[in-house]
Amino acid sequence: MTIAILAVQGAFYEHGEILRKLGIEHFEIRQQSDLNKHFDGLIIPGGESTVQGKLIRELNLYDTLKEKILQNLPVFGTCAGLLLLAKQISNDEKTHLGTMNITAVRNAYGRQLGSFSTDGNFKGIGTVPMTFIRAPYIEQVGENVEILAEYNGKITAARENNQLVTAFHPELNDNLSIHRYFADIVENNA
Repeated sequence: MTIAILAVQGAFYEHGEILRKLGIEHFEIRQQSDLNKHFDGLIIPGGESTVQGKLIRELNLYDTLKEKILQNLPVFGTCAGLLLLAKQISNDEKTHLGTMNITAVRNAYGRQLGSFSTDGNFKGIGTVPMTFIRAPYIEQVGENVEILAEYNGKITAARENNQLVTAFHPELNDNLSIHRYFADIVENNA
């Protein structure tokens, strides 16, 4: 199993460290030629969704990434990655890849000073640490979207078939369970 990490901006390094701890082969996607390498899953990290959305278009990654996701490539979007995958963003007219049947809210917990960590229940895993940094949340889910976690009545993790998203950053702590959960999605998709 090989998982690619979109590495144009954001917390891509930290995802690589988690995959390394799990013993999962991985590489970074920085340019169009990287898309020619074989990969079984994709991680879209947290960071700045507007910048990432702009860069995947400028670097000519957009069409291929969207096509692969629509053809059932397992993808895991954290924070900004959730926003890139969302079909709608209620407080922003612009969408990006728009492959997941969710409506998200940008910067839902306020600015950087509104960032916080907590523990919460993740369906099928149990209690996990949740680090929110200028995080979005999911306002609405469509058909076939399973809610996996909530915090204070807001949806913070969900899955639709091959797509997994978290509003928080599981790569910023030592708990490997959510990345392992994604690796299981990748393995079962093979």
